[in-house]
Amino acid sequence: MNRLIRHTVIGAGLCAATLSCALNNRPSLPPAAMAELWSEPADLAQRDLFNGPDGAVRAPNPRDELAFKKLKTSGSNPGYDVEDAQGNEWSVKLGVEARIEVTVSRIVWAIGYHQPDIYYVPAWTLVRDGQKTIEPPGRFRLEPKRTKKDGHWSWRDNPFLHTRPVAGLFVMMVIVNNWDLKSAQNPIMETESGDSTIRRYMVRDLGASFGKSEWMRSGTKDDPDAFDAEPFIVSVEGNRVRFHYQGGWREPHLINSIAPDDVRWVCELLARLSPAQLSDAFRAGGFTAAESERYVRRLREKIADGLRVGSN
Repeated sequence: MNRLIRHTVIGAGLCAATLSCALNNRPSLPPAAMAELWSEPADLAQRDLFNGPDGAVRAPNPRDELAFKKLKTSGSNPGYDVEDAQGNEWSVKLGVEARIEVTVSRIVWAIGYHQPDIYYVPAWTLVRDGQKTIEPPGRFRLEPKRTKKDGHWSWRDNPFLHTRPVAGLFVMMVIVNNWDLKSAQNPIMETESGDSTIRRYMVRDLGASFGKSEWMRSGTKDDPDAFDAEPFIVSVEGNRVRFHYQGGWREPHLINSIAPDDVRWVCELLARLSPAQLSDAFRAGGFTAAESERYVRRLREKIADGLRVGSN
């Protein structure tokens, strides 16, 4: 079934199922269709948030010399495309977002959403035009040769619209204060596997997190004081949760379409992660123990608030 027909069938069925349903009675998709965005993480309590989805099997060796391919030309953080000695290609992001992105990606993956293989490397060697330089810390994202980007999806136009997992993913972005939500951050990735193609919907480039969200201007990143100070849930009005969150203004998203059940659903998943697992996610991003402790404390406060939302 081609992409247009498949999306039309899914979308038509989903719309018919949701026209008369309340937000607390979200429609569901067949598991195979839902798995393109999210799958139940049966091993959540055992997931390794330090090494991530690939278990560090393909993590770059910081002692390797990495060959320059081209400069990173998009986004606000500098970076490179490089190739290691094994022929693996990596997208490297430098700057403030590097460590945040690895940590948030680990948590998003842990609760069942697809994420690329990414790692934080504190120092590494770049070879460019025969010259070797020691580069600052970077986020390394593997670019598999059998995987390609097949466009983007938006929060308001996707095959999973109105389902609880897509609502929960938005709540996850609110919890970490990721204020840079736009379709350009949401790739559809296709991987060749034998005679079939595996399709995955992702949210990537998660580095605008752990700070202050703000309407009509950039928020802050990796700002523990602001992250501590910003409220999470403001109120519940009818069957809608009102957040303090003020990000993602560039494109329509789901800020006015979240019910208490959506918040509790994702917070129940997050609550199954131990403090040690959350600390491992921050350790994977190069945060110190003191930094990790502070961020984990605030995350757990938000999770506890989410578990109580809408209760008497």
